[in-house]
Amino acid sequence: MNVAMANLNRIILIIYFITVLFTIIMVIHEKRDPSKTSTWVLLIISLPVLGLILYVIFGQNRRKEKIFNRKEIQDIQQIDYLSRQQVTNFSKKGQLNSKISNHISIITLLLNNSKALLTDFNSVSIFFKGKPAFDSIIDELNNATSSIHLEFYIINDDKIGNRIKEVLIAKARLGVKVRVIFDDVGSWSLPKKYIRELKQAGVEVFPFMKVRFPLLTSKANYRNHRKIVLIDGRVAFLGGMNIADRYIEGSKIGMWFDTMLRIEGEAVHSLQVIFLIDWYFVSGDLVADRPLYFPEVSVSTYHPIQVATSGPDSDWASIMQAFFLGITKASHHVYIATPYFIPNESILTALKTAALSGIDVQIMLPGISDSTIVYWSSLSYVSELLEAGIKVYLYRHGFNHSKLMMIDGSLAFTGSANMDIRSFEDNFEVAAIMYDDQITRLLESSFIQFRNSSQEITLEEWNRRSAGNSFKEAFARLISPLF
Repeated sequence: MNVAMANLNRIILIIYFITVLFTIIMVIHEKRDPSKTSTWVLLIISLPVLGLILYVIFGQNRRKEKIFNRKEIQDIQQIDYLSRQQVTNFSKKGQLNSKISNHISIITLLLNNSKALLTDFNSVSIFFKGKPAFDSIIDELNNATSSIHLEFYIINDDKIGNRIKEVLIAKARLGVKVRVIFDDVGSWSLPKKYIRELKQAGVEVFPFMKVRFPLLTSKANYRNHRKIVLIDGRVAFLGGMNIADRYIEGSKIGMWFDTMLRIEGEAVHSLQVIFLIDWYFVSGDLVADRPLYFPEVSVSTYHPIQVATSGPDSDWASIMQAFFLGITKASHHVYIATPYFIPNESILTALKTAALSGIDVQIMLPGISDSTIVYWSSLSYVSELLEAGIKVYLYRHGFNHSKLMMIDGSLAFTGSANMDIRSFEDNFEVAAIMYDDQITRLLESSFIQFRNSSQEITLEEWNRRSAGNSFKEAFARLISPLF
C-alpha cells in the first residue's frame, strides 16, 4: 500500500512539475511586456498552485485570438476599403487643411491599425461634470424618434440609472428601437429586476461576454470599457462616465470629475458602426446594413475627428500606438490627465524622451483614488518622471476620472481608455482623436484649471517621502500586472 501511494505521489508530482513548466513556457512564448512576464513567472514558481489558478483566470493573452470574425459584417469590408482609400489620398499629400496637415502620421496610423476613418464635419460639446452631461443625455433620449443605442461598462441601479431606465422604457413603448449593452463584470451588481423591466417594455438588452463564474474564467479579464450613447444615428455621446450616481453626487472619496463629449456629424456614423459591431457580437443580430441608423449629415462645421477602438480582438494596440506617436511627435507640450497611470515601457520611454528633449510634459494624477493598488502603483512612477523633467501634479479636491491628452494646442485625445496596461492590452476601448485648435484649447483650459488646484510634486520633496510609502509603491507596482 505504501509503495503504491509513493508511486502515485511521484506520478502526481511529475504531472505537477510538467504543468508548471508548460505554463511558464506558455507565459514566455506569448512575448508580452517583460515586466508582466517576469511577474507571472515569479508567481508561478514561488506559489505554484495559486499562480497556476491566477494565470488560467487572468493571465492568458487573448489579443491574437479573434473573438469574432469582423469580416462577416459587410459594412466592415466597406470600412476597410474606405480606410485604404484615405491612406492612399493622404500619401499623395496635395492640398491638406491646416488642421490635419501636421498630424498626417497619426491619421494614417489609425487608418491602418484601427480602420478609423477621418471624419470632417462635426459639432462637439464638452462636459466636465456629471449633472450637465446626464441632463443632456436624457434630453436627447427624450427626443429620440427611431433608435437609441447605449453601451456602458457600468450601469448602476441608482437614481441616475433609474432615470435613464424610465426614459428607455417609455421610448420603447412608443416604438423607438432601444438596444443596451452592459459589461457583465463592470455591471455585476445590476439586479435582474432592472434588466427584466427593460426587456418587458421591449428594450433589447445583452451583457458583453457573460461571465457565470468570474473567478473561474479568463473572460473576466477582457472587458468592454466603452461608454457610448447614440440617438437616431444623429447625436452621440462618448467619454469616461459610467451610469452611476457618483458622477453627479460624488462618493466617499469626494466629487467625481470626468469628460464626456456630445457629437453631431460624421463621427456619429463611426460610433454607430462600433456599436453595431458590438451588438452583433453579443446578440448575433446583424443590423449594420440598415440605412435607418446612418441618416444624412447636416453639420457644416469643420472639426476633424477620428474614432478609434482597441481591444483583445484587434491585431494592434491601436489607441496605445496613437498615444505613443502623439507624444513622440509633440513639438511644444503634452498635457495628460488620467485616473490610472500604469504605462507600459513604450509609453513611459516616450514621455521621458519627450521631456528630456525639451517638450513641456505635464501629468495630472489623482491625489485620492477608488483603487488602492492602482493608486500606489501610479505613484511608483513619479520619481522617474520627475527625474526626466516631467511635471507631476496630484489633484486632491475630489477624484478626477478624466482620460485626456492634449498636444501642442491642436490635437486632443479623450474617451474610455486610461493610460494603463489594462486599457492598452485587455479592455475594449474607444477614443475620439480631435484635430482641432478650438476643441483642444477648451480641454487644455479645463486641464489648467484642475492643475492650478493641484499639488505640484518636486523631486526634492518626493525623495523625502516615508519608507512605508516607498514600499507600498514598489509592492503595488510589482503586483499591478495581475490586476
